[in-house]
Amino acid sequence: MTIASGVQIKVADEVWIATALLHREHPDRSDFAIEEIMERATQEAGTQTLRPGVYVHIVQHCIANRAPSPGRYRMLLETGPGRRRLFRNGDVYDPAREGAKTVPAAEDIPSEYAGLLDWYRDWNQDNIEERIKNDPLLALRGSGKELWADEHADEYVRRLREGWK
Repeated sequence: MTIASGVQIKVADEVWIATALLHREHPDRSDFAIEEIMERATQEAGTQTLRPGVYVHIVQHCIANRAPSPGRYRMLLETGPGRRRLFRNGDVYDPAREGAKTVPAAEDIPSEYAGLLDWYRDWNQDNIEERIKNDPLLALRGSGKELWADEHADEYVRRLREGWK
């Protein structure tokens, strides 16, 4: 995909845009087949030929929960064989991809796609709030605090351990 100025955007950003468009157009869907993402990228390319690197980015380079080979992006998540969705904060990813790019920089994509970045920020935030609300471990936060309300936690533990051998 080429910006009006003639500058090509990164293939990874092109993949992210195609996937984000699918998510925004189909909010009821949780993921998409590789072929659907390819088809959407082809649509966005218009009369231009889709670059050969798009497929390998969808299959490997952008996949957060796969070992990097060599691409380290964390833009997509493999949800099942042949299935992908955008990466969201809180998703499990390969540690070798730590710190890698998860979303395009606004200045690196055509202005007509700038709204996708705002849409993604909201979509991603909703996911975080939903995970916190429904996480069984986080739901335990604060439970049992009355047990040591009148004493320091360390003193409480020492008292419990008295008499242990």
